[in-house]
Amino acid sequence: MKTLMKAAQITKYSKNLYAQINDIPIPEIDDNEVLVKVKAAAVNPLEMLIMSGSVQLIQDYEFPLTLGNELTGVIEKVGKNVTDFHVGDAIYTRLPLEKIGAFADYAAIDAAGIAPMPKNLSFVEAAAAPLAGLTAYQGLHEELEAQSGKSVFIPGASGSFGQMAVPIAKAMGLNVIASGNSEARERTLEMGADQYLDYSTENYVDLLSNVDYVIDTLGPKEFDSELSIIKPGGRLLSLRTGPNKCFGRDRNFPLWKRVLFSLAGAKYDRKAKKQNVEYHFIFVRSDGAQLKEITKIIEENNIVPAIHPTLFTIDNVNEALELVANGRLKGKVIIHF
Repeated sequence: MKTLMKAAQITKYSKNLYAQINDIPIPEIDDNEVLVKVKAAAVNPLEMLIMSGSVQLIQDYEFPLTLGNELTGVIEKVGKNVTDFHVGDAIYTRLPLEKIGAFADYAAIDAAGIAPMPKNLSFVEAAAAPLAGLTAYQGLHEELEAQSGKSVFIPGASGSFGQMAVPIAKAMGLNVIASGNSEARERTLEMGADQYLDYSTENYVDLLSNVDYVIDTLGPKEFDSELSIIKPGGRLLSLRTGPNKCFGRDRNFPLWKRVLFSLAGAKYDRKAKKQNVEYHFIFVRSDGAQLKEITKIIEENNIVPAIHPTLFTIDNVNEALELVANGRLKGKVIIHF
């Protein structure tokens, strides 16, 4: 008799964002994996993209698919090649893209993708950190290749991404300009922003120019405005606007996919080229070594991600998905186990 666990799953891609709660066997682990008893999992807009099939070109899944991309939990078993982690360790992770499944009682995870949980955070708080932390880290280090002494503008920095990106950019020696709501001003300046714009009263297009890098969290409608403030030779990195030619090339996709990404991003690449700016798109990957660096930054700056006050369990995962898709959020939406 296999022991069963609850998991939130989909059986096909659909615009109807609905997950079924199924009883499935607790997963077996291979030699490089650990079995984690999940304590908390965060619900992200990425869930909607996966459920609707929007990221099918980047990562296509087999069904039934257990949803969920980031989690915290406690290790219950370790594979025989795993030496850095032990039973009882509290960990957090952004799950490997090809093997997601955070919305379940247990997850089998490659040990290369996990890191010890920051000591200043609870299981719920830490579940909100890996995706934003790795996006900021990979975006600044790999996509922008940001150099000390240069300037970066992060619009929409009052959300969970900005909370991680500002201290990481600061630690890299960048001059950090952020915008967001007035409530987050003090907190963002304390975390190292050199300048903060309140978007309700200050328009960045009128106030900024010759910025080296912009990290876009707002999407296509801001593309032209963001381009207009970047100096020639600068870079624009988007978390939202969509893949392009360089995204396909840098990730060694097969040629047919690269062609599709080139076509999909052609309009944005054209606009960027006209301004002598490089356009990049990021789709964050799992990386335990980088997460360890992020843990240090979280602990040193005592970063505590904002958590939406409503408590969800796996049984009301669809209410959580609905809230993330359409609601007014006060922080990351978390499913408790």
